[in-house]
Amino acid sequence: MIDIATALRHACQPEADGLARADAELLMAHVLGKPRTWLYAFGDSALTAAQQAAFEGLAARRAAGEPVAYLTGRRGFWTLDLQVTPDTLIPRPETELLVELALARLPPDAAADVLDLGTGSGAVALAIASERPLVRVTAVDASPGALAVARANAETHGLRNLEFRHGDWYAPVADARFALIASNPPYIETTDPHLAQGDLRFEPYSALASGRDGLDDLRAIIAGAPRHLLPGGWLLLEHGWHQGAAVRALLADAGFAEISTERDLEQRDRVTMGRMS
Repeated sequence: MIDIATALRHACQPEADGLARADAELLMAHVLGKPRTWLYAFGDSALTAAQQAAFEGLAARRAAGEPVAYLTGRRGFWTLDLQVTPDTLIPRPETELLVELALARLPPDAAADVLDLGTGSGAVALAIASERPLVRVTAVDASPGALAVARANAETHGLRNLEFRHGDWYAPVADARFALIASNPPYIETTDPHLAQGDLRFEPYSALASGRDGLDDLRAIIAGAPRHLLPGGWLLLEHGWHQGAAVRALLADAGFAEISTERDLEQRDRVTMGRMS
């Protein structure tokens, strides 16, 4: 038997292409069912044979490229701890900007209907629903597997002010209109080499790539939005760092006003929005 600190040190050995320390600690905490901070205080605790085998198995899978979020089945987003599976994208910190901008346009004391297109794990829909209990959120996804994960996350967090619908973009909402539509759709070019690198290799391709220029799904969402927004309603779209100008032009062509692009913490174009005039 070895102790926790030794197992972590072995997993992170640089000469053996070891794991990043943070990744190793997250996997160890998952195996032990303890918070990561617990490892620092009890690093001299011995692992059982089963715990050591489980950790080494996960470490090997991570070394082969599998994302930590899929190995642990969890990822934090906003104030929520979310279940994630290979049916869903892994929620990323930059998408929290989309939530912030949506909340700024949804008064906390007012009822409103919100649509989240391509909800995946439910990250954006659940974050909005948790912060605005008077808002009714409809979350749509074309993947039954993703919707099952989103429903489970809503149940875990006891959120009742949202519903989930299966289908392609606006098809499941018929003629319904909303005060705000938010989406983090696929926006990577199908020829982008990053799709074959890193964590993206393991995430659902259909939730990542969208045509030769990455704009196919953004075009579809923008084109359909005027039929599903109330007068003065907002459309908020996450996109790639180099797509801000193109998305602004698409919104202008669709008749939107008050068009602007917000940058993420790395000062890259991240979310573009417009208001239905």
